Amino acid sequence: MQWLFDLVFPPRTDEQRLRAMSTDDFLALVSPRLVDCTRPGTVALLSFHHPVVRAAVHEAKYHGNASAFSLLGAVLAEYLQDHDQLSRRITVVPIPLGTEREKERGGNQVHQIVLRALQSMSDRETFVLENGLLVRTRETASQVSLAREKREENMHNAFVATGSADPARTYIVVDDVITTGATLQAAVDALRTAGAQNIIPLAIAH
Repeated sequence: MQWLFDLVFPPRTDEQRLRAMSTDDFLALVSPRLVDCTRPGTVALLSFHHPVVRAAVHEAKYHGNASAFSLLGAVLAEYLQDHDQLSRRITVVPIPLGTEREKERGGNQVHQIVLRALQSMSDRETFVLENGLLVRTRETASQVSLAREKREENMHNAFVATGSADPARTYIVVDDVITTGATLQAAVDALRTAGAQNIIPLAIAH
């Protein structure tokens, strides 16, 4: 019984917030906006200032919470289904973590969100998941405590493409949160260098 389990292992505050949130209620929080700190501008789907959104991002990133992955995946799936009407050749590229960071977290939370999104969609053939197209060239410091200029310096040339990109395809590069845009811009630059011409930077939250 859940109450007995909670008595022995009290749930985190963020975990409790997610338990009270249905998928439909979470989707109602979606408010897409264009964040112009990258070139091209980044599409951000949720406000990180909302406590439930922040809870979902933290639970996914630091605790591997299945409910958080499901909710965030539903948000991404809704966006991708709308975008499906514009293009039939779409490659989704999750922002990669460094090897050490991925070990610490037990996986790449953005990759898991993308997986959940694609698995929930009926028309999966439109989208190709390229988890290995971008790799980190080095371990980077956490962006959380860095000023804007330091974030850009920290992420400069942080990614490289492992192969050529198809100029005829649309590449949607996904991160969980955008602040200054340094991470997504570095990823966009690496994809451009590899030959991509149509790139959409996408953040789950801003």
